[in-house]
This record gives sequence, structure tokens and C-alpha cells, in this order.
Amino acid sequence: MISGRVTKPDLASGGARGRKKVRIGDLLVQNRVISESQLQTALTAQKSSGHKLGQTLIELGYIKERQLLDFLSQQLQIPFVDIKSYQFNPEAVNLLPETMARRYRAIVLEQWERDVLVGMADPTDLFAFDELGRILKKRVRQAVVRESDLLAQLGRVYRGNDELSALAGELHEDLAQGDLDLDRIIETVDAGDAPVIRLLQNLFEDALHVKASDIHIEPEEQLLRIRQRIDGVLTEQVVNESRIAPALVQRLKLLANLDISEKRLPQDGRFQIKVGTHSVDVRLSTMPVQHGESLVMRLLDQSSGILSLDELGIRTDMLENLRRLTHRPHGLVLVTGPTGSGKTTTLYAALNELNSSEKKIITVEDPVEYRLPRINQVQIHEQIGLSFARVLRTALRQDPDILLVGEMRDLETAQIGLRAAITGHFVMSTLHTNSAVGTVSRLLDMGVPGYLVASSLLAIVAQRLVRCLCADCSEPVELSDQQKAWLERITRKGDGPNEFLQGRGCHRCGNTGYSGRIGVYELLELDESQSRALRTEDLEGFTRACLTSEQFRPLSEMALQYAREGVTSLDEVLRITGDSESSLDQ
Repeated sequence: MISGRVTKPDLASGGARGRKKVRIGDLLVQNRVISESQLQTALTAQKSSGHKLGQTLIELGYIKERQLLDFLSQQLQIPFVDIKSYQFNPEAVNLLPETMARRYRAIVLEQWERDVLVGMADPTDLFAFDELGRILKKRVRQAVVRESDLLAQLGRVYRGNDELSALAGELHEDLAQGDLDLDRIIETVDAGDAPVIRLLQNLFEDALHVKASDIHIEPEEQLLRIRQRIDGVLTEQVVNESRIAPALVQRLKLLANLDISEKRLPQDGRFQIKVGTHSVDVRLSTMPVQHGESLVMRLLDQSSGILSLDELGIRTDMLENLRRLTHRPHGLVLVTGPTGSGKTTTLYAALNELNSSEKKIITVEDPVEYRLPRINQVQIHEQIGLSFARVLRTALRQDPDILLVGEMRDLETAQIGLRAAITGHFVMSTLHTNSAVGTVSRLLDMGVPGYLVASSLLAIVAQRLVRCLCADCSEPVELSDQQKAWLERITRKGDGPNEFLQGRGCHRCGNTGYSGRIGVYELLELDESQSRALRTEDLEGFTRACLTSEQFRPLSEMALQYAREGVTSLDEVLRITGDSESSLDQ
């Protein structure tokens, strides 16, 4: 069995199969795997079902699927390849169009100068073998693969690539015609059949299918890169037609009501689209680059709704404390972390729980990401002077009970928010810091007086998102020397055994070893000793008081607990806790 990449020497024993007709039923009988009567019964059943003989034998229970695959591999002297964890070569896969791959139940695994290795669900299909040789124009070397795995992998490895390439090629041909006006294509009212529209539709449908959070469109001199951020990691597809980039960018700028004639300056906008049953809010950012305009779209699926606090994955004891804090009548709760760590999701989950007819809630955001009933949401617009500070001053005259400040970006905004927390309002906001402890240092660096922070700040939530291990392919892993050294430094007595899992990669997780993400949180609730250190702006004393607190557990410990439980890998723990660990050491 082969599960990794196949090198050419691995095929020396198998070689290219000849064109001799192989009757799998007769071979099975000759080798006493099945009886003659079982073969005849299967042949009769095959005529009525129309299925392949091998599938019919499996359905009748005369042979197991793996037993049949091993038999074919031995008899035909070809390898069996487990493609659940196979690392595919995109260039090789794309040699065979997806329609042909599905028709002949085949996929190209590797290519060399004169040969290709093709995985086939039925390597005895002589017609399919001949057609594959004709299409690929190389000598076909066979491998046998499990049909169910093959079908699952086809959807992943192609994932609309054929359609995207075809649409890109069609648009490129249209743009290549000298008498065609690009603006006419872009601005046509009835443009439902235009290739650029269908290409965009394909992009959005594919992004929603794989649950991508962002789409990147990056033009280069000879090609166009289209990348998607899935579970925090970018995946890439290259389109060789470079001239389609201006058409895509201009259409998207029109949707976002941006100036299509302005290509020298960055622009930001947003629009809403409906893809199937999904209503998607798209935040768009353009930036001039060497070969045109780079464009990034942040996708917010409004159809998925807003998560509750219970759905965030916060540990029970921490969740109870956070819920208690958010129901306080006044004070400030800060949610911190880098971009893309889920801060807004946490804030909206808390707002959703606090939202009632008895409370007046005002949010000041840039941008407003989710629309909530009964809540007064204000969109910041710096160009016309509608800043965080200005809106906050006005909001305080609107008799609010709860204020949400999208981000404390400057001293004026921070001071207004902190003073509001002192004067009878409950305030929530975010800061871009690496840890809960480091948040206080950031506020003091901005110029906020220590006594003001100590008087208003209730708690700080720091968070990250870690990728969850794929349940189908995770397996025990041997730790590296670096990982062992880190564990020795951080492990406490009674933490449990240092046994961890790692995803091998399979068709269900796109060969990444991960599927989905979960939040990791640390909650720092200020006590008297910490507040006393803040009043004198004693950062060393504050940090010492935090680290010696029995209630405070840093991000690294929470993430490590997930790794010990097999939820995530130790590599993910090291990835997301590096910054927070360094900030604690300072």
C-alpha cells in the first residue's frame, strides 16, 4: 500500500499494463476467492443493477472491498494507493479534465517526461485505459484506488478548477478581441451571461463551500493568483490568463460603489450578495500594486447567524465568570487579540445575550459587521469627521445602558470609553494586543492615566483561534526536541501525560490534517492587588500580581489542555502562544 507521494522507481515492478482483456470474475474464481456459483449470481445481479462486477460482488457480500483491491494489485502487479492521505500534485491532476476523471473513475497521481501514474477504481476497464492514454498523450501506468475515496477526492482536488479555468479562458478570449469595449462588459445591465459575472459567481460559491473567510485576487505579469483563507491558512489557485484581472476588479468595485477610474489610490467598500440560500456581506479593499490592483474580500455569512456565548467553546468555569462580568451595571471589559482571532464574534455573542427591551445598547463600529435588532449601530466615517471619539460623545447623550466600541485606537477614544465606564455605563471594546497582561501596558503607552484604568477596567479577555484536528486522520505523533523543551518549561505537576496527536491529512480535511477552528481564551479579572499596581503605573508589580493569581490561567495553558485532549495539535499551540508567551516574559 502506498499513502504518500509515489516516485518513479516504485513502479518498476508494475510497469505499464498491456492491452490484454482481464476478466476479473474468472481470476477470482481461479484463485478460489469466490465460487463459480457466486460469480454467476453476481453476473445475473449485475445485469439488473448495471453496476460493475466488482461493486456487485461487494454489495452481495461475497468479497470485501479492501480484499478485492489487494487482489487486483497483486494480480495486475500494480500498486494500491491510499488516496485519503495522498499529497496530490496539482499540475498532474489537471492533466485530466474533471469530467473525464469522473467518467472513467480515474485521477492522475504523478507525471514524468513520458509516463503518468493514474489511480483507477477499476484498472481492468480496458476502454477507460485506452481513452486515458489518448487524452493524456503519455504512457499510462496504473494504480488501484478505492472508489469511494476517489469520488471524495475529485470534489476536493478539482473544486471547481475546471469551471474557473474555462470561465477565465472565455473571458480572456472576449477581452482579446480588439473591437470589444471592456467598460461595456463591466457596466452592462443585462450581464448575467457575461463570463466575468459567472466567474465571480463561481468564486463566491466555492468560497462558501469551503467556508473561506477571505478571497485574495492578486495580479502578476503573466498570471492571476486567487487565494482563499480557510481556517486561517491561505490556499492558492493560479489562473494563467492575466488580462482578466482588470475585469474582475472593476466589476467588484462597481458592486461596492467605488471609483473605477481611480487605480492609483487604495479604496474600501462593501456590498451584499446572495449565493444560493446564503446572504453574504462582503468587505472589499483595493490596493495598487505593480501589475494592477490587488483586491481582498472579507466574507461574512449573515445566514449563519450570531453565535451565543455557550457556542464559543469557552471553558465552563471561565464562561460563568465572563457571563457574570457582562451583566455588571457599569465598568469596562476588553477583548484582545490579533486580527482574525474572533474578537468581534465574542463581542456580538455577549451583545446578543444582553439585548433586551429594558436596555439601551449603542455600538460604534468600523465597519458594522452584523445587523442586530433593537441595537443602535453607528458606522464610523473618518472622511467626514465621524470618528470614534465624536460618535462616543454623542452616544453618551443618548442615555445608553451599554456601549460597544469597535476598537480603542487612540487616546481620546480610550479616555471617553473609560470615563463612560466610571459614570454608570457598561462598556465593551477591543484592543490589538498579544495577551491580557500586555493590554494594560498598551493602554498606558497610549497615555491613559493608570488611576483611570484601575477605576474602570473590570476584566480583559485575550483570545486566539486554533485549528481542530481532523477526526478521521489524527494519529499519535513523536515530539521534536524543541517541543519537548517547551513542554518542560511550561508543564506543571498534575498536568497529565505529554501524549499528543497530529493530523496525517485525508480527503475530508483537504490533506491539511485540520478541520474547523475553536477559540482559546484567557480571562484576567482585576483584583485589588492588580488595581493597586495600576494606580501607581507599576507594570512589573501588575505583571507579577497577574502571574501569581490562582484564578488566572494564560493562553498557553488553555491551548495545551486542548492539545492533551486531542482537540488540536502541539504545533498549533506553539503557533498561537508564541507572541503571548514573549509578552509575559517582558
